[in-house]
Amino acid sequence: MSYTKKENYDKETTEDLIKDYKHILKEIGEDPKREGLLKTPERAAKAMQFLTHGYDLSGEEILKSAMFKEDYSEMVIVKDIEVYSLCEHHMLPFFGKAHVAYIPNGHIVGLSKIPRVIDVFARRLQVQERLTDEILECIDKTLKPLGVAVVIEAQHMCMMMRGVQKQNSLTTTSGFRGAFENEKTRTEFLTLVAAKLH
Repeated sequence: MSYTKKENYDKETTEDLIKDYKHILKEIGEDPKREGLLKTPERAAKAMQFLTHGYDLSGEEILKSAMFKEDYSEMVIVKDIEVYSLCEHHMLPFFGKAHVAYIPNGHIVGLSKIPRVIDVFARRLQVQERLTDEILECIDKTLKPLGVAVVIEAQHMCMMMRGVQKQNSLTTTSGFRGAFENEKTRTEFLTLVAAKLH
């Protein structure tokens, strides 16, 4: 499986989505033939395919492509990773930052692979709780580390633009496995995530 960003879209899927978006525009009272909307159905069709391309990717394969034997057994943290996803309830964006840590158990992984794994699961229709869990499980199952931790902080457009319309709300989800279930280790991780070391 490839995880390279692609701008190639399935022709049949794109054509079907273009028809659907034209229909949506008509249903909300717009004219798909007016100048500003002429290319909107095609743009929207391609955007939706890009925003959901995670269904075609494997987080496990991404991690396996850059696993290296190493005796290092201290905490590895990749923090402030940008996250963009679509809420499956309203198909509106939610976005924020993910913080991931693991304690190697004979293998380390190329650091760029952690953000790529996050994108695999974020580029699907999601809820933040499941996104957190899927990232955690993928890393735990593939690397088999001594422990893994994931924290995601995100803002949800479905809360900001509609519904309760609260612009400053932030949702935090977390998951811990192995050594991070120990309070001391978990506290060290959360302290390092909160610290501004740069």
